[in-house]
Amino acid sequence: MSTHLVWDWNGTLFHDIDAVIEATNASFAELGLPAITLERYRELYTVPVPRFYERLTGKLPTDAEWAVMDAAFHRHYWVLAERCGLAEGAAELLAARPASGRTQSLCSLAPHEQLLPMVTSHGITGHFLRVDGRTGSSSTGKAEQMARHLTALGIPDPRRVVVIGDALDDAAAAAHVGAHAVLYTGGSHSRASLESAGVPVVDTLAEAVEEAERIGRG
Repeated sequence: MSTHLVWDWNGTLFHDIDAVIEATNASFAELGLPAITLERYRELYTVPVPRFYERLTGKLPTDAEWAVMDAAFHRHYWVLAERCGLAEGAAELLAARPASGRTQSLCSLAPHEQLLPMVTSHGITGHFLRVDGRTGSSSTGKAEQMARHLTALGIPDPRRVVVIGDALDDAAAAAHVGAHAVLYTGGSHSRASLESAGVPVVDTLAEAVEEAERIGRG
């Protein structure tokens, strides 16, 4: 079995970090919080996302407070995301993989009902064996979702799987299922933060695929 890639969406294939920062600051203004820079965001960001707010404010939001925060962010984000596109080289990398007989899938914490139209709009749905977005609470991480994703794919050996994402949560989800991970610096975390995961860290998606194939050969 050749290496199977599991791609993350936001901040990885979908280059939306500028929209994320703009939506974050718009929602912060509504919530009475000070604006945040990209550098500060990358320093503090974590999943589950309520922990990000705890790092920022010193207090973990209650369920009711989180519902308000999450709704405020996404009200701005979904408008801003319409002007975002795929990361550099993503379309070509995604098309080349199935053309050469290799497989890939998409597993994201973006809500499933909103993820599918976005992926479809970029004309890349057919490149994936499966596309899974989040169907449960927005306050959870990715580990259990990744387990369900691989089960649905019927992949017998997770050691042949490499998760490519932009967040520490992607590495944690990979470790949870016994897969490998490569982390990309174009999204939500700083390079220093990503390197703390102890997995390869790269600056381009092309490098991510190259590293994933190297891992697979090992």
